[in-house]
Amino acid sequence: MGFRRAQDVEPLPFGFRRAQDVEPLHLDIHLESYVLLLASTVLSLSYLIFTSMSEKNSTEATLRIVIQKNGPYDVYGGIPLHIQNIVANAEGKSWDWENGETFKSEDSYQLCRCGHSSNKPFCDDTHLKIHFDGTETASRLPYDEQAKKFDGPTLVMGDAGALCSNARFCSASGKIRNLVQQTNDPAVRAEVIREVMNCPSGRLTLYDKISEHEIENALEPVIGIVEDIPLGCSGPLWVQGGIPIESANGEQYEIRNRVTLCRCGSSKNKPFCDGSHVMVGFDDGLFD
Repeated sequence: MGFRRAQDVEPLPFGFRRAQDVEPLHLDIHLESYVLLLASTVLSLSYLIFTSMSEKNSTEATLRIVIQKNGPYDVYGGIPLHIQNIVANAEGKSWDWENGETFKSEDSYQLCRCGHSSNKPFCDDTHLKIHFDGTETASRLPYDEQAKKFDGPTLVMGDAGALCSNARFCSASGKIRNLVQQTNDPAVRAEVIREVMNCPSGRLTLYDKISEHEIENALEPVIGIVEDIPLGCSGPLWVQGGIPIESANGEQYEIRNRVTLCRCGSSKNKPFCDGSHVMVGFDDGLFD
């Protein structure tokens, strides 16, 4: 009773099998799938962590200078740092640059902005003790909107007076504004180009009417500690090679090939130098 002959069992539709005919799944198949899934998840997480760390390291390695509010300049990217001396000619006029001591620079370091550190050019937190006011007052207008244009026969000179750092290269052979008007003379033209390219602050720029291109030396990213030997005082930080400079409020200043930053603490055009180091007789103790 309850048994049927095989020939009495009704056939199932094509593709179907009875439960008792299905082979049980093996546990090791499930385990293998789980292990593969777990391994895939771990790899994905590892990739995300690696990518995040790489992006962070890349950001930290980016060449830039960040201005701390009422504090130092934070320098990132291992930017080379060395002394650059203003050298005078026989008449005592600023004529050329001479490289001095090179400092061992880490991937990041802080440069004094208040002018009172006992470890110049580096910061030693003296700005906190003296309650340094480093309020940034410089114009945020692009250079071309600040500069006056002086049109000569072969050169057009831009002049943004507010950026003058009083390095005086532009007066070695007379007033440069007058010389620009004589640039149809090859010797005068060459002298104007020499003087403008030696201007550390980027106050002066040149456009060549002949080639229809700006004239600008290709400078490597470096920070120069300026020492004004002819006047016997220390000068600004000469930032070269288009290093980005970020304000204390997070805004970025216009990127330029030549810029000078105040480090005596007395500029009225912070963060840029306005030549006040000459008036206050700033001495960083780094030259004899």
